[in-house]
Amino acid sequence: MDTKTDRLVRTLRLRHLELLVALAETPTMRGAAARLHLSQPAISKMLGELEGCFGARLFERSHQGIQANALGSSAVVRARAVLHELARATEDVDAMQRGVTAVLRVGAPSVTATVPAAIVRLRERLPGAAVQLREGRVHELIHRLLDGELDCVFGAITPELISSDLIPLLEPVLLLKDELCVLASTANRHIAGRRFKWADLQTAQWVLPPKETLVRQAFITVFLNSGVTPPVPVIEAMSSVTIGTVLRQDPSLLCAVRLEHALDEVARGGVHRLKVGPRVDLPSFGLYFRRDGLERSAILTAFADAIRSVSKANTVRDERRAKH
Repeated sequence: MDTKTDRLVRTLRLRHLELLVALAETPTMRGAAARLHLSQPAISKMLGELEGCFGARLFERSHQGIQANALGSSAVVRARAVLHELARATEDVDAMQRGVTAVLRVGAPSVTATVPAAIVRLRERLPGAAVQLREGRVHELIHRLLDGELDCVFGAITPELISSDLIPLLEPVLLLKDELCVLASTANRHIAGRRFKWADLQTAQWVLPPKETLVRQAFITVFLNSGVTPPVPVIEAMSSVTIGTVLRQDPSLLCAVRLEHALDEVARGGVHRLKVGPRVDLPSFGLYFRRDGLERSAILTAFADAIRSVSKANTVRDERRAKH
């Protein structure tokens, strides 16, 4: 620990960190004072102490209020993470007093089948583990990861995220490859066993995810590359439950999904995967961790291993089906 950091640790109080977050979320001295139940003079004094601890001006004052500058914004991110880590530490201690051996907080898209299967494998290996699964959009979950609310996020390792300003704060670990797949009901007999080009399916009745998703964008691109107008879906949905239900009940429909979703639906029965070329690769899936320089906990390592195990089992199962 260098001299400046040592001085910061000795003089900074948790109340200073609360003030950092309060001023970022309630950008007036009056608002911060009300939130922290302090007087405005006390807030002004604490802010002076805070900037003195860092040896830098963190907020710019104006008639409109108070605004974090670049240095302040960076400090706010770290302060929020520290406060969340303390809250998580309290929760972990309470859980361990109840007999839980470890707690994992993971974020994942709601359409993934790999994470639930990996959680089951994790608990087979660590029966005393407790898992808190938060579902949502990957970009939003990553912000919760950086805030210290989550231990890891499962999602696509996209070029947009790799090139974003967030990547210096993240450590992505690739775990499984992905591709665009087409599903149909097994009741649709006339397409079973046939090989298709994407252009052959231009007039089909499609179930597709929304336009902003990677699957839909890849779907549109492959039809454009084939020289035909991309189909407009008759049903637009994200939920794996909705997609699986409509495919099984309406044999006229086709659906474009990720590989892991395809494998999961085929395993449930009633649908099969069409052979369509050329192959369309999607960004690989993996886990995002905070790049904090700390040693990864045993439960995080075990969870990553569980995802690899599920992926390997799915691949073997898919290869066996392809042979038959």
